[in-house]
Amino acid sequence: MKKIPLIILSAILLSSCQSDYTPKPRGYFRIDVPSHEYREFDTTFPYAFEYPIYATISPDPSGLAEPFWINISYPAFKAQLHLSYKVVDDNLNTYLEDSHHLVDKHIPKANAITQQEFINPKERVYGLTFAIKGTEAASPYQFYLTDSNSKFVRGALYFNIVPNNDSLAPVIEFLKGDIDHMISTFRWKP
Repeated sequence: MKKIPLIILSAILLSSCQSDYTPKPRGYFRIDVPSHEYREFDTTFPYAFEYPIYATISPDPSGLAEPFWINISYPAFKAQLHLSYKVVDDNLNTYLEDSHHLVDKHIPKANAITQQEFINPKERVYGLTFAIKGTEAASPYQFYLTDSNSKFVRGALYFNIVPNNDSLAPVIEFLKGDIDHMISTFRWKP
């Protein structure tokens, strides 16, 4: 008699587990981002803009760096925005082609590359942004700005980690907002 409830309980437990087990997809750690706050970068450089208060600006340390090249570092996200400045002297097409070529290098790892035109006639700032989508794209966001006459700036966002842009998607979107703000406040100085 004592075995009957045990047999019934076992039968109920075994019959309730008829569906296949489905594992949960792999998750990523939650990434907290700060609120967007900006300060002015206005020095002796030939350009000025607003950048986030949680970022730092330093000269480009590479041996190939030229005057007015800088890195904007985002330490909390292990990311850097590399900015290079060039004086245009009848060679604007060369700089534009170089920018497109550097974006095109990401095609093997990219799912899509979206271009967005930027025009600010009041400040004479014209440019193009490139959102590079793809899990292993090394630089998910790039841009160039020019006055179409004598000045040219190119920027590229890189992370100091192995790229996995699926897990970095919230950070990439957050930093794109900061870069877009920088572009919208960008101005050339005499």
